[in-house]
Amino acid sequence: MINVIGTWTLYQREVMRFVKIMTQTVFAPMTTAILFMAVFAVAVGDRITDSGDVPYVVFLGPGLVMMAVLQNAFANTSSSLVVGKVQGNIVDLLMPPLGPLEILVAMVAAGITRGLMVGAVTAITLALLGSSGFPVHPLTAFVFLFLGSGVMALAGVITGVWSTKFDGLAAVTNFIVQPMIFLSGTFYSIKQLPPPFDALALYNPVFHMIDGYRYAVIGTASFSPLKGGLILFGIMLVLGVISWRILGTGYKLKA
Repeated sequence: MINVIGTWTLYQREVMRFVKIMTQTVFAPMTTAILFMAVFAVAVGDRITDSGDVPYVVFLGPGLVMMAVLQNAFANTSSSLVVGKVQGNIVDLLMPPLGPLEILVAMVAAGITRGLMVGAVTAITLALLGSSGFPVHPLTAFVFLFLGSGVMALAGVITGVWSTKFDGLAAVTNFIVQPMIFLSGTFYSIKQLPPPFDALALYNPVFHMIDGYRYAVIGTASFSPLKGGLILFGIMLVLGVISWRILGTGYKLKA
């Protein structure tokens, strides 16, 4: 049987972790997105000519929103596990009558919640600055935000379990997560990339997150949104099974 009360309590705990410091967890990413918008729009906006039939500022907005969503969904789950290990209170997660699936569902749901909250605040702020308005396809926008934050939250669980200190978490963030985000078409269209880099970009899952959300917001896409969504759903299932298995074995969690 599923421990609904325990799962809900853990979810609330993980949500309150970032709600209590919203200045750092929600408004700081929004400010970063505004700074990126200002720098790129002023410095290179007039030089970008392959952003479709929309102004570069409108093209850039969805990429910045999704970038903030992905970074924060990943950070929420990974930091929770690493902080628990460093502070020695990871036992508070392992001792309650919660199975690995229940722990996984609660933590990933909290990561998705933080990602969606940051995305909503960032999208509204950029819209007020003239980036873009209400999504052309609202349901599609929500689906890609959910899939993107879900994939990154699961990746954060795997990273948090593997990392024993903040050094390991920082290494994954700086050398894997950040390059994947910055080289995924956040600030440009992959059509501008020369062969074979334009084809290689299609193997970056973050590209499908950003491209699908960009299509939902402004109607412009470089790849089929349906295929991109199916790819992300498959990745989410695979990462979910891996996360469930490592939580079940207690890998690097049970001393």
